[in-house]
Amino acid sequence: MPQQLRIIYAGTPDFATPALRALADSEHRVVAVYTQPDRPAGRGRKLTPSPVKQVALERGIEVVQPQNFKQEADLARLEAFGADLMVVAAYGLILPQRVLDAPRLGCINLHASLLPRWRGAAPIQRAILAGDTESGITIMGMELGLDTGPMHLKLATPIGPEDTGGALHDRLMAMGAEALMQALPALIDGRVEPEPQDDALATYAKKLDKAEAALDWGRSALELDRQVRAFNPWPVAQTRFRGEPLRIWEAQPIGAVAHDHPGQVLRAERDGIEVACKQGALRIRTLQQPGKRAMSAADFLNAHDLEGVQLG
Repeated sequence: MPQQLRIIYAGTPDFATPALRALADSEHRVVAVYTQPDRPAGRGRKLTPSPVKQVALERGIEVVQPQNFKQEADLARLEAFGADLMVVAAYGLILPQRVLDAPRLGCINLHASLLPRWRGAAPIQRAILAGDTESGITIMGMELGLDTGPMHLKLATPIGPEDTGGALHDRLMAMGAEALMQALPALIDGRVEPEPQDDALATYAKKLDKAEAALDWGRSALELDRQVRAFNPWPVAQTRFRGEPLRIWEAQPIGAVAHDHPGQVLRAERDGIEVACKQGALRIRTLQQPGKRAMSAADFLNAHDLEGVQLG
């Protein structure tokens, strides 16, 4: 009969919910769920529980929401659960060594990249921005260093030419649960030694900044296409149109011809608005003005004449 583990689960956003559901449906016992404190959300700024907390409450699992782990009472409470293992997925708090040492089998992390590529906060978007051809999930042992621990299991997925940050996020979210359940048996019986990471191959996936969303038409169409896809659904790539921001939700790189006037509209027809880049052109297919819904290029052109217009 498989060994039943007492597991603490720590996570906060949607990304972390499938793995929690998988654990709750397994032979293991989730003794507590740790998640970020409720935050104001929506127009009314009402305190709202995290997606992980909502799943835990649905399953009748005890929820703990410390501000951090600087208080002795919070550390002692975690230790009192007597967990065999702690599973962490996009929790959002730094875990001190005392927390890492509390479970009998330590802490493992579900990370959305093929480590050591893209350690850090935004591995999904950074992979698309860099033009990587694949991403994946790594289950790793946790250390004090940022995503530096030994790797128990990797699952890979290709990054397609139309993959957005949102699409890849959702695919990896589902893969995370699969990877976790695959990794647990070997971790329990210790039959597979985890693989150390090669620090020389590590890259850093810094947190996304809204300022990165601005499109620079002096770059190539391929680079701008990756920017549009990586920043969909947040923070959404944008340019300037008649002094106002214009968000670009969907686009397509066209050709590789160099242009003397990057940002100039070359062609504006119902199938897309083609804008000159330093190399190639970007065909905009879905866009959005301030205070309006996202719309197709065809709908946008019903209200705007773009002939000869300079964007940016």
